[in-house]
Amino acid sequence: MATLKYFSGRSLATLLLAAFIAAAGLTSVNIRSAWAVNPDEVLSDPVLEKRARNLSTGLRCMVCQNQSIDDSDADLARDLRLLVRERLVQGDTDEQVIDFLVDRYGEFVLLKPRLDQRTVILWSFPALILIVGIGVIWYSRRKAGGAPAPIAPLSEEETKRLEKLLDGQ
Repeated sequence: MATLKYFSGRSLATLLLAAFIAAAGLTSVNIRSAWAVNPDEVLSDPVLEKRARNLSTGLRCMVCQNQSIDDSDADLARDLRLLVRERLVQGDTDEQVIDFLVDRYGEFVLLKPRLDQRTVILWSFPALILIVGIGVIWYSRRKAGGAPAPIAPLSEEETKRLEKLLDGQ
């Protein structure tokens, strides 16, 4: 705590806010609900089933939108899980399955979009926000670091009123 004495209340609050924002943006909380995969969907080949699960966790449920198809109970998510398993049984690679689903449903089906010309802004947005935040902090520090405005001296009338108030106590 000895290092905190060098920070004013405002700069410490700014520093803590920046640390919170950075931590929130960089961490990935992986809270898993019970998988929605039904026992009749599970493949008998454990290697294929593991591949199917890995693919399913990266695919978005088009109904729920913030859940993977592995976590969703929606009918469409079930259909997508079955489609993934069907394509794997037919011998498709993981990339071929992903490409098939992207061709059919669009890039939105991926929970983590690929980096390409259309998504470069999406992927660069966190860095852009960080740069803007650093710029705002730098500008506010620079502006606050200037000389304080001079204090105008009291007029004779104000000086007399002040002396009168102080004498009255």
